[in-house]
Formats: sequence, structure tokens, C-alpha cells
Amino acid sequence: MSAVKMGLTIEEAAECTGIGRNTMRKLVEWGKLPVLKVGRKTIIRRDTLERFLTVNQERNLLKYDDVRRVE
Repeated sequence: MSAVKMGLTIEEAAECTGIGRNTMRKLVEWGKLPVLKVGRKTIIRRDTLERFLTVNQERNLLKYDDVRRVE
């Protein structure tokens, strides 16, 4: 039985989306991608990440003003 993780670390989210780790960290730092902090660990919900990718399709994720924030 293989369980699908509901939350991903920044490294896991970067790996499964193809977005670089530094870019993923920057999106979190900018407040564009909401996260859950558990101690020093940052967790991104899988459904939030999917919604973020849909909302920002065809946008430049390296430009602060071009990225739409998700809730």
C-alpha cells in the first residue's frame, strides 16, 4: 500500500513540479505560496501547490508582480 503524502517539503515540491528549490523558496518568502511551518520544516500542501500551478500557468514565476498569490 502506497500512501500519497498530503504535504511536501520545499525540496519535494520543487522535484515534483520541476521548479527550482531556490525559486520555490522565493515564492514562499514572497508570500505567494502559503505554507505550514513545523519547527524548522516548511510544508506545502499538495492541493495548494496544484492550485498555485493552475492559477499561475503561463506566468513568469521569477517576477514578483507577475505571480498570483493563492489562499
